Amino acid sequence: MFIKEVLPRFVKNSRGEKSIQIEIVTYEGKFKCSAPSGKSKGKSEVASYNAKGIERSMKMLRVFCPKLKHKNFIIKRIAHLKQIVELMRRFEAKFGRFGGNVNYAMEGVFLKAAAADNGKELWEFINDDVNDGLRPKMPMPVGNCIGGGLHSKTINGKRPDFQEFLLIPKEKTFGRAVTVNLRAYEYSKKVLVQKPVGGWGLGVGGKFGEWRRERNDEGAWMTGKTNEEVLEILKTVAKRYKLRIGLDVAASTFYDKSYYRYKNKDLIRDKVDQADYIERLVKKFGIFYVEDGMQEEDFSGFKEISNGIAEIKKSKTLIVGDDLTTTNLKRVHRAVRGEAINAVIIKPNQIGSILEVKKVVEFCKKNNIVMIFSHRSGETMDNILADYCIGFGGQFIKTGIFGRERLIKLRRVMMIERTLLRS
Repeated sequence: MFIKEVLPRFVKNSRGEKSIQIEIVTYEGKFKCSAPSGKSKGKSEVASYNAKGIERSMKMLRVFCPKLKHKNFIIKRIAHLKQIVELMRRFEAKFGRFGGNVNYAMEGVFLKAAAADNGKELWEFINDDVNDGLRPKMPMPVGNCIGGGLHSKTINGKRPDFQEFLLIPKEKTFGRAVTVNLRAYEYSKKVLVQKPVGGWGLGVGGKFGEWRRERNDEGAWMTGKTNEEVLEILKTVAKRYKLRIGLDVAASTFYDKSYYRYKNKDLIRDKVDQADYIERLVKKFGIFYVEDGMQEEDFSGFKEISNGIAEIKKSKTLIVGDDLTTTNLKRVHRAVRGEAINAVIIKPNQIGSILEVKKVVEFCKKNNIVMIFSHRSGETMDNILADYCIGFGGQFIKTGIFGRERLIKLRRVMMIERTLLRS
């Protein structure tokens, strides 16, 4: 793979913030990859950019990228990315870290080019390496329907303390699942309108307080309702469309000085009460998916939830680590060995290395841990997440339901599904 040009540039993410895109030109064509940005981050995530900020990372890239020009790389497997990584590490030894988002974009664009150089789609290139070319299974979408927490503004001075209220289909095809989620998403707006107490997810604005169309960072409806009120709405929606309910609690975002401090209802819960509260919600609303129900260092608290939910009859609830695990093999290993989780979020830019993602994937497969490949709240128009999810064998892809940066990833999965159905 002969490199004719490497071009770094700034692009805007879905929040209007600067992100980094890298383009390379080879004899196979032009390839681009851009990095998303998270707002709710785990403390053990790698730094997104250089310690001096994104501008410093870009200055470094403008010096480094010309060094790749006119070089020839032979990349037949994911492991061969080490050629690029080693060059970056030697450069970093002199000038400081690029940051996880830069690594994400650089590795991603080289993988796209390598796949084309080998006459394959990216998902196929990854699948042939990781799964020995076995026919991949389609994931199911996990969609953020109603939002709260750090991703949402307040409505009438309030918002749910939990960050995401999710809808999860169980359909025969991914295309059908996306359609059902979109219909349910629109129906949930109608239910919110019919139950206006506490405000609802179209925001309030203007001199006379008229309603205006507004969504949160991930395209979810915003509301001033409590967690339980939103779950009642989601239960109505889920029943109508035969969907499963999920929660991203993001408990670390409202954990402070050994207590969980709820603002919507103005109450405080300790560790034991928090675990019990999550268990009661799972039982009452038949919740299928619970992400980050406890703060990010409380491995034993996650285990308490797992043990409590295991006692609920016919429960197949996924206890998911995100801030807890941060796509870090050591933390995933600790959580799995400690029976704290049975599912894990995989965000490649959390760890800033596809080589490390591959290790996490291999460990999860050996231990029957469900994998959810996830977007970030500040997304770009890049659809590489879809190829990663299918290529690595993720059972779910979490991308949101609405918004062009979310839909482009869903469309990519549907395109891959159509290709496989034709073959």
